[in-house]
Amino acid sequence: MIKTSRLHSLDSLRAIMMLLGLVLHSSESYNIGDNDIWPRDPMSTHIFLNYLNSLIHVFRMPIFFMVAGFFAALLFYERGSQPMITNRMKRIAMPFFVFLFVLHPIIILALKFTSVAFDVTLSEIATKLTLLPLITYHLWFLYYLILLTLFTFGLALLLKKTPGFRQKINSTFRWLMDRKLLAILCFGIALFIVMLYIWDYGVPTPLSFVPDVGDFIFFLLFYLTGWVLYTSKYPLNSLMKNDWLLTTIAVTAFTIRFVWSSFIDDVSIGVIHAMITWMFVFGITGLFIRYASHYSARMRYISDASYWVFLVHLPLTVFIPGLMAGWVLSAIFKFLITLTGTTAVCLITYHYWVRSTGIGQFLNGRKYT
Repeated sequence: MIKTSRLHSLDSLRAIMMLLGLVLHSSESYNIGDNDIWPRDPMSTHIFLNYLNSLIHVFRMPIFFMVAGFFAALLFYERGSQPMITNRMKRIAMPFFVFLFVLHPIIILALKFTSVAFDVTLSEIATKLTLLPLITYHLWFLYYLILLTLFTFGLALLLKKTPGFRQKINSTFRWLMDRKLLAILCFGIALFIVMLYIWDYGVPTPLSFVPDVGDFIFFLLFYLTGWVLYTSKYPLNSLMKNDWLLTTIAVTAFTIRFVWSSFIDDVSIGVIHAMITWMFVFGITGLFIRYASHYSARMRYISDASYWVFLVHLPLTVFIPGLMAGWVLSAIFKFLITLTGTTAVCLITYHYWVRSTGIGQFLNGRKYT
């Protein structure tokens, strides 16, 4: 099989979706509403940060898992099944276990510090320093990525024995994707059914080590979409069709739902979320293919740095707000200080501690001189 050349657009898309986690977590301390595992600043909150947090949350993980499925399929069919599973375990499973245990006490200390600074009470799971982590923290997505990888690896081995059935799946997918609105409707219905099953119209963030079947199926929908997007050889450039339109409709519909949620019934909210999630997935992916398909040294650097930045950023987004406890500043300014400070520390440590060291080799498979 001919090797696929480097897909700069999807590389960039994966990196940006990962880095948007810094925006989400930097806003958490300043969102309106109680949270028993994240200390909220009692003096500074703003509804806009709730809006920003919720908006990003709708599309970030669905897009990430779709892109992850695409690259997993690329590895499986271009490098082979054994190299694929070896690569995924090195790049996903090993960093998950190493960083979970390294970050566990640091995150607990950051949560303790800021909860005392804010004079708020958190649940025991967020403040009790134990030998072993009780939850997966922000690394839950790696945990589920491991499970999805193992599941689809076994499924792909089975489908290799039925080429006719696999071809039927691919041809049906291509036919559906050529009719984008129909694809969004079909995929949206499937997602809505899963939402009903898990009784949650948002994107789940399962922190428990016990896998949740509903949450697993939720992310599997997007992972398999990415997998079949590769195996069907559907032309990625076709995703540029109506990319701006889909993204604009999705943002508009989300904003209407956010502002007037009290006047919309739960079923309608679920339908809106299911449909706009797929609009975001195809729309934003199309935008990256449109504008980020060419090599950029700056974007390549950001892509390389994104894994380290996301892995280590969480304690900073908890700790920095605690340092600003009592400051008479708006929540927006405090959010920007937290985001800027966290990003700066993460990028500086990446540049000097990771990029040209064994840590970079461990995370990305290579280190730079």
